[in-house]
Amino acid sequence: MPENHTDPSGNTAAFRAFAHTVEPETPAGASRTPLLVGAAAVVVVLVALLAWLALS
Repeated sequence: MPENHTDPSGNTAAFRAFAHTVEPETPAGASRTPLLVGAAAVVVVLVALLAWLALS
């Protein structure tokens, strides 16, 4: 039964091409900023809601 999957380590040129592929990097600060702003907004809304419920 023949295998159809080619292992990149079986061929030196294929392994080198596999090992030297570079994934595109995204700046860590730019991707986390919207998440931090959204989390801060949720915290502010929750604190305001709890204060409103406690004072009414």
